[in-house]
Parts: sequence; C-alpha cells; structure tokens
Amino acid sequence: MDNQVAELGQITPDEINVGLIQTYLQQLPDKALRFGMRVVMALVFFLIGMQIIKLVRRIVRRSLKKGNADTGVMQFLDSFIKAAMYIVLIFMIASGFGLDAASVVALLGSAGVAIGLAVQGSLANFAGGVLILLLKPFRVDDYIRVDSEGHEGTVREIQLFYTKLATPDNHVVIIPNGTLANTSILNTSMLGERRLDILVGISYDADIRRAREVILQVLEADAAVLKEKERKVFVQELGDSSVNLDVRCFALNEDYWECRWRITEQIKYALDEAGITIPYPQMDVHVTGLKSNADCKL
Repeated sequence: MDNQVAELGQITPDEINVGLIQTYLQQLPDKALRFGMRVVMALVFFLIGMQIIKLVRRIVRRSLKKGNADTGVMQFLDSFIKAAMYIVLIFMIASGFGLDAASVVALLGSAGVAIGLAVQGSLANFAGGVLILLLKPFRVDDYIRVDSEGHEGTVREIQLFYTKLATPDNHVVIIPNGTLANTSILNTSMLGERRLDILVGISYDADIRRAREVILQVLEADAAVLKEKERKVFVQELGDSSVNLDVRCFALNEDYWECRWRITEQIKYALDEAGITIPYPQMDVHVTGLKSNADCKL
C-alpha cells in the first residue's frame, strides 16, 4: 500500500496533462462522428420540416380560397403561419443539440419586459396589420395614397409587418403596418368608380358655350365614360392668360388612367377643329419714357 502511494506521489502535473490530452485525442474521432451525425440529421430534419411547412401553408391557402377569404387576409395568415412554424422547427432542432426548450421559454418569460421594449416597433406593426385586416381601410389591388408619407400606389401585399405598394412608375414602396394603421389614407378604389378632373384653358376671345358643347361631345363619344354619371364642364377660374374650364366625368377604376389620357388628347383635337384656341402664357411689355437712342446709352 505504501509503495502504491509512493508511486502516485511521483506522478507530475505534466504527466497528468499529457494523459488528459491523449484521452481527449483518442475520444475526438468518436465525438466528431457523433456531432457530424447530429448535424446531418439536423439538416435532414430541417429539409423535411420545410416541406411540411410548405404543405401546411398550401392547405391553408386552399381552404381560405374556398372560403372566399380576402387576399390580404390570406397573405397575412400565410406569413404568420410561416414565421410561427419556422420558430417551432428551429427550437426542435436546437433541442437535439442539448438545448432545453423549457429553460429558453422561462428565460424569455423573465426577460419579457426587455424583449417587449426591444421589439415594440415590430409588435406595433403586427398589431397594425391585424387592424388593417379587421377594419379593411384598403384591400389588395386598391390604389391608395398615404398622407403622412406622401406615397401612393396599388396595394400588392399585406404581410405580417409591412405592406407593399406598387407605384405608377413601377417602384415598390414598403410601408410599416403600424404607420398605415395610424395615419390618414386616401383610397381611390373603394367605391369602384373614380371621377376625372381635367383642366382645359381656352382663349378669352373664344365662345365658352361652344367650347362646353364640343367638350361634352367628346365625353359622350368615349366608351369608358360612365353615361349614367353626371358630366359637367364649367368655368373654374379666369386665369391670367386663359379662361380655365373644369371637365368632370366618371370612369371605372381600371379604366381611369387610359380614359384620362385619351380624353385629354381628344379634347385638344376637338377644340382645334372647332377653331377654339388653347392659349399659352404670355406677357405684354410696354416700354415708356425713352425719347431717343441716346437715352439707351450707358
């Protein structure tokens, strides 16, 4: 017994460290193999989870379409289901690497106040998206103008946190839902019809009655102008160089821009044929007080 104690007493710290390193190196291939297998299994599980998420989203979209749900509702729920299921998938994969999901949830609960302050903007956008879907100030494919931002365009998507607008010049504007839920919105598509206001200037020498008659004939001949709606041509103001007439009529939302451009062009042709001139700004300058050329010399 004394000999064994003596032998142990002769083991130096360096010899212990060398033994630990040798043991670790001997176990390293097995540990690396096990870890590599976990990574491979996690990748396989993630790929399978992705396909399951896609399948669930497809089933939900089909169900909502059969129920004639609003497009914005479908887009919002689709993005919500996608985010929620990916979070669950990541937690399940992380638990395979030894992460205790219950501990993480408890930690998140205890840090709820700090997390709430950190993501309050995102939560406001999420709540704004819910309000938009419930109150329906606009829908997908509506043309809106956001007063606070000055942006306008056609609504393409209502996502979990943001709404996408396509502008007339083919740009995409992404606006937070929280902003849209707390600002004034001009929706030009909600009523299905839109009024055209076209300003036309005619010469002071022109006959206003004749000009009104010619313009009304143009409106009557255009197929996109709604004939059951009121059509008016009246003097809006007496401008500096012209008598400005306001031309008003109605068209369907989908015909608005083409109708507006076409009518503006046809009014110009019709006024030209009727001999009614559309003046351009001009200024008469009267020079007085010059007695001779000598007065112009410096």
